[in-house]
Amino acid sequence: MNPEFFAPTPLASTSPPRSFVLRALSLSALGLVLTSAGFLMAASPAIPSLSDLASPPSSADTLALYTPPDPISASIDHHITTHPLARSLRQNPTFTESRPHMRIPAPMRSHNLTGGTLHGPGRIVVPPLAFIEDGGKSMVCFFYLGEDLCGHPGIVHGGLLATILDEGMARCCFPALPNKVGMTANLTMNYRNPCPSERYVVLRAWTRNVEGRKAWVEGRVESLEAEGDATVFVEAEALFIEPRQAAWGVADGAADHVEALSGSYGLEEGLKVARGC
Repeated sequence: MNPEFFAPTPLASTSPPRSFVLRALSLSALGLVLTSAGFLMAASPAIPSLSDLASPPSSADTLALYTPPDPISASIDHHITTHPLARSLRQNPTFTESRPHMRIPAPMRSHNLTGGTLHGPGRIVVPPLAFIEDGGKSMVCFFYLGEDLCGHPGIVHGGLLATILDEGMARCCFPALPNKVGMTANLTMNYRNPCPSERYVVLRAWTRNVEGRKAWVEGRVESLEAEGDATVFVEAEALFIEPRQAAWGVADGAADHVEALSGSYGLEEGLKVARGC
């Protein structure tokens, strides 16, 4: 019998042809390159924003960051910045002038309630102009409230007044807290008079007491009138508490940035950036 008859048939090679492997590797590499390029294009707007978060503009810098986009806004802005009350505060060395919302990087400002969503024609027409007394003792902030912020026709919504008071009183007391940041624990509102829309108003706040991580603040919103003639629309009292984690890992000198960072993006993100300052 022929022994070749029983010889096993060689198995076909299971390795793919070399050309197939090269094509697969080439396609994988191309996919990786395109995916990476897409990610970088999507993330590129956030890169300068993160840089701006780590180094927010100074109070003086914020004053030059706003340019009125139209004649109406320019007129409103001129009235606020040249008002006698603003001029007197500007001459007082114990007060620092700023536009707090202009510390928010432009690509992310639209996601901020008072700096983006409520800002613009018919709403909070120009960025509020604030004067904060050294040590967070007091604050005066100028607003123009447009016709699109109403609850009842022609009357500014009470919730809007509560929002700007909550934010304003917090901003007032932050410099008095150990790490320049706090969260609202309690807010009490007393509405005194209806607030007409299309009106200049002033938010005044005072830090009444500070005990460790707690700050008690009083505030009110009133019409922008001559001294003694203002109409008070709403008065408020609030308690702000600095979270314990505010001090965790914050480097020396970084606390000055935390107020702007947390106000723009939330406490946790603000602290993360501040830790890297």
